[in-house]
Amino acid sequence: MDQAATAVLTPPRDVARPGRTLALLLLTAVGTVNFVDRQILSVLAEPIRQELHLSDTQLGLLTGLSFALFYAIMGVPAAMLADRVHRVRLVAAACLIWSGFTGACAFAGSFWQLALARFGVGVGEAGGTAPSLSILADYYPPERRPAIIGLFTCNGPLGVFIGASLGGWAAEQFGWRGAFVMVAGIGVVAAALLAIFVREPVRGGLDPAPVRAPNPEAARLGPTLRLFLSRPTLRLLLISSGVSAFVSYGMLNWIPAYLMRVQHMPLSEMAKWFGPAAGLCFGIGIWGGGALVNWAGKRSIKAYAWVPGISMLLTAPTLAFAVMAPDWQTSLALMTVPMILCTIYVAPALALVQNLSPVAARATVTALILLAFNIVGLGGGPLAIGMLSDALAAGGVADPLRVALLWVTPVAVLASVGYLAVSRVVGGDAKAVLEDAA
Repeated sequence: MDQAATAVLTPPRDVARPGRTLALLLLTAVGTVNFVDRQILSVLAEPIRQELHLSDTQLGLLTGLSFALFYAIMGVPAAMLADRVHRVRLVAAACLIWSGFTGACAFAGSFWQLALARFGVGVGEAGGTAPSLSILADYYPPERRPAIIGLFTCNGPLGVFIGASLGGWAAEQFGWRGAFVMVAGIGVVAAALLAIFVREPVRGGLDPAPVRAPNPEAARLGPTLRLFLSRPTLRLLLISSGVSAFVSYGMLNWIPAYLMRVQHMPLSEMAKWFGPAAGLCFGIGIWGGGALVNWAGKRSIKAYAWVPGISMLLTAPTLAFAVMAPDWQTSLALMTVPMILCTIYVAPALALVQNLSPVAARATVTALILLAFNIVGLGGGPLAIGMLSDALAAGGVADPLRVALLWVTPVAVLASVGYLAVSRVVGGDAKAVLEDAA
């Protein structure tokens, strides 16, 4: 057991914060709306492509880079703002903004109009995840954060489930434009509930005494960047998490189109089967990653790297088996395994960032990691698969989208190698947190 290294993760005792369960529930609900707004475009990709006459490369841009670029650009400023202002109000305002732009997607008549609306969604959602994690880190002590962040990041699976199921149903009932309007209205309600019922917690109040400050002042970007770059764990985690996100977002955004186009899965069956399957699998993966690290991290801090590393290594062969299945029923059944494995990295990465970051800069450091999640992962994964699919189709390759998804498997192996490197330095950096604070 790495007792010296894990000391930084353990405060004297867990002091319950009033209202923290409600805060967790409502922040998770807002985060779920965040992912619904992302996922619904992927679910509706085929009807949108047919009506607006889009290529796979354009779909990759819409589902990935057009959102991720503005999300990433605004993510660090939004996080720095969260380290200085009332975080709960910031998250509520951000939810209103991204919901409004989601509704604007319903009125798009061309690729560029839809892209501009997605730019706005990305700008709004930049104020969601990092400030929310900072709030939860002040409601729960360090040793409980992996499991709590695992529960919070289940908003992704919930968003996938709701986005796929509700999006598919609404598209059949009202068309794809009506589906965008519906989810925008849900976001407005979630923002109002958060602003009314969740209180702002005291910053750093539940951290170990050597780490917290009585009244921590928000760190400036320059010193925060230098701190980030000075710690090998954070540098390597940036790379490993980015590559892992490339795999998971690439799969998430293209599996619905693959099942409908290559495996001929009807849109009605997509809402009936893919939504629940994807939501359940991603939920097990994200919550399970946090729970595994919560348990194993008490014995060795290297669990923060080993758990996601092994899961990404196993993603490669299981994804290949699922993609090569002969029909959509078999493919979807086999796809459940890699859909669980490819999301296990999320909670360990975000929890490790919270525990290795200064109290006054948690949101900003989290935003730096989310840059990799979104630029490399959400921005690069869907776009790379779409571009490769178009190139293979131009070359006369049969089922180009299937082949493009197969090329994701070596990227998953590369991510596992990155986590191996993280495991070799995380203990030293955990000790350095206490030394720097002292």
